[in-house]
Amino acid sequence: MQVANKKTIVPLICLGLVAVLSGCTNWEIKYQALSVEHENLKGLLARERSEKGLLADEVTQGQQTIEELRMQIEDQKKTPADASGFGEGYDVAFDPSAGTVTVTLQNSILFDSGKATLKKATSAELDHIRSVLRQSKYAGKQVDVVGHTDSDPIRKTKDKWKDNLELSSQRAITVARYLIQRGFPENEIRAVGCGESRPVASNASTAGKARNRRVEIVVYLRG
Repeated sequence: MQVANKKTIVPLICLGLVAVLSGCTNWEIKYQALSVEHENLKGLLARERSEKGLLADEVTQGQQTIEELRMQIEDQKKTPADASGFGEGYDVAFDPSAGTVTVTLQNSILFDSGKATLKKATSAELDHIRSVLRQSKYAGKQVDVVGHTDSDPIRKTKDKWKDNLELSSQRAITVARYLIQRGFPENEIRAVGCGESRPVASNASTAGKARNRRVEIVVYLRG
């Protein structure tokens, strides 16, 4: 019996050692995995803090630009067109509460009636707007190109456009693509069509309809 017990004990001891060694190996693997995960989390945290810092800087810079424009317009009596840098001759509106600068181009400058192709291969107006938007105070700012129409239903090109919303959207896309093709960052611009839903004048008159047919370039100064 005693001999039998000794033979039984030896395998048990070996099994115990294997279990201990195996456990150590598992813990080492788990430790290494946790260490890697910890380093990854540290990296993510550092990147998040960096991005938040950059975002805060952008917001601060944007607010400074808004204040500078407000002071130039209110204190120095400059026009929004002059203060914003787009220059006289351009229809520019500044909204300090929204933090936006909006340049409006009448459709008659860019498009023929019922069409979404630019009248000319090169647009001096759009080239000028693009050059201003590349200035440091506008660098990195988001821009919307917004198309608008009057309330008249489409007649001449009704086989091409379903309605005014579709036409205004395609015109906005055309302008956005023009700017992108000339170097404006694609991730900083988007095209929006509003159709006849946002008139700035009465559609009861010819002059009012002409004002409503427009493309707006909206710059968001806060980022």
